[in-house]
Formats: sequence, structure tokens, C-alpha cells
Amino acid sequence: MPIGYKDIIEAKKRIDKYIYRTPLDQSIYLSHNNTNVYLKLENQQRMKCAKIRGAMSKLTSLSEEEIEKGVVAISSGNHGAAVSYASNLLGIKNITVYVPKTTPKSKVEKIEYYGAQVVGIGENYDEAHEIGLERIRNSGSTFVDPCSDEIVIAGQGTIGLEILEEEPSIDTILVPIGGGGIITGISIAAKYLNPHIKIIGVQTSACPAMVDALKDNTYYETYPTKPSICDALVGGVGYIPYKMAKECIDEIIVVDEEDIGKAVSFLIKKEKVISEPAGAIVVAAIRKNYHIFEGRNIAAVLTGGNIDEDLMLELVNGY
Repeated sequence: MPIGYKDIIEAKKRIDKYIYRTPLDQSIYLSHNNTNVYLKLENQQRMKCAKIRGAMSKLTSLSEEEIEKGVVAISSGNHGAAVSYASNLLGIKNITVYVPKTTPKSKVEKIEYYGAQVVGIGENYDEAHEIGLERIRNSGSTFVDPCSDEIVIAGQGTIGLEILEEEPSIDTILVPIGGGGIITGISIAAKYLNPHIKIIGVQTSACPAMVDALKDNTYYETYPTKPSICDALVGGVGYIPYKMAKECIDEIIVVDEEDIGKAVSFLIKKEKVISEPAGAIVVAAIRKNYHIFEGRNIAAVLTGGNIDEDLMLELVNGY
């Protein structure tokens, strides 16, 4: 810390050839009168998730010696898949990813496909994180932290660059919050380019960790979680995102699980977009709180599309 705009520009130079510049599509179903809503489709990014940006940013910064010692990650799914894919692309052979035992099969398969060894530990993300950190401590490998690593966060910030390069009129960006790395990176980039822009985080009511961290002025590295369809957004927050939250996040909206499920179904049926619940949460926030966005030009970041097929069918048929 601190992370600056220059760090994001440097990350962009390193990762540009490895990532997609994802679409920023206006939604005709969410845009009404003088309110315009654009969907930043990171669910169409490589590996169907935004996390590839941060993983690639970190791995392209490593020395030959660090690469030789290998890399390790702890993940609820998307970050692990991103690290595995990026390592494969860069020729890094020694990769271990720790995941909770409850991680969706579709995400585990992606991690394994690109060569990482997957180790299931703990019944939830916080347990996996705690056990994983203990195992990593003396391994000598480079830990690719998904939400509290300056270089990873800088990579995530390239999303903010793309949004405002393509549509400079955007005055509000909605971003899901899990550990907080993605919203932190996006905010640093966006607020540099437009100091008046509003950055709004969205959390599930099953795990409002950042909301309570800011309310209690307490860093919650772990946080109790109720059952949630947003596996990518549960658990505690990252230390850097927590410390930078007051300058990076203008507001946080909490959304109920049912509304998130409805948003997944809405995106498939109306927008023809497949988003995992952790990405669709931003659309749930807009649909539930439309009055507060009146007259704004909004970018809603759909951070991932790796939804379990059974859950997808259940939500589409249920809503």
C-alpha cells in the first residue's frame, strides 16, 4: 500500500495480450427514461471470470527464481481457476490450489484442467483460508492472494480503465464485494479518471462482511456465513481492501439471496447472459433499488459466469 493509478497502467501493459477486453453492453431491460445501465461482461472473460486479470498481473511480475519455487492459491473457485490457467499459459509447472470441500464441481474441474493440484480443505472459505495459510507458510512457494495483494489488485483495476475508456459518461459503478480486491482496483482506476464517480459495492445478506467491518471499525479476516448461492462472495475481507475501503467505496448495498437468484434468471431469460450469482448480485441491487439510481449512467460489473449447471436450472425454473 498504497496502490496507485500508475500500478494499474503497469499491470495493463503486462496482461493486455493475455486477456479479453470484455464488452460493455447497454441493457434495454434495465435502462429507463434518463437512467442508463451498462453490463460489464467479465463473465465472458477468459476462464469466465474477472479474477484472471489479477492472477495474470501477479504471475507476470514473478522472477525466474520465484517461478521455479512454484505458486499456491486459496480459492472458492474462480481465483484458483485463474491462477491455474495463467500458470499454464506462462509455463509455470508447480501449482497448488486449496479450495473448500464445498466448492462447485464445475470450478474444481476448471482448476484441475489447466494443471494445478487441487486440495480440498475446510467446510467453507474461511476454514480453507486458515488451513491453507498454515500449510503455505513454510512451502517457499509464492502465495497469490486474491484480494490483499497490491499487484493482484492492480490487475483487477484494469476493469475500471476499460469501462471509462469505452463509456466516459459512466458516473456510477456497481461491483460485487467478497474479499474486496476487485472493487478496490476498479475504484482506484475510476476515481483517478473521474474523481466524482460513485463506486458502490454489493454484498449478500448471507455474508455482509465488509459492511460490518466498516460499521465496527474492525478488520474481519474471517466472518460467519449463512447458506449462500454466492460461493465467491462469502467469508472475511482482505486487509488492503479493508484499509482502503473508506476512500474507495462510496456505499454498500446488501441484497437478499432470493433477489440474487431472480437476477440470475432475469439475466438468462432477458439479457441472454449467463452469470453466476456472485456476479448477478449487482443486477439484483439495481432491480431492487431502482429509485436510487434515477438519472445515472451505471456500469454493473458481472464478475463471473461459472455457475453450477444444477443451480442454474433450479434458478431458471424457479424464477
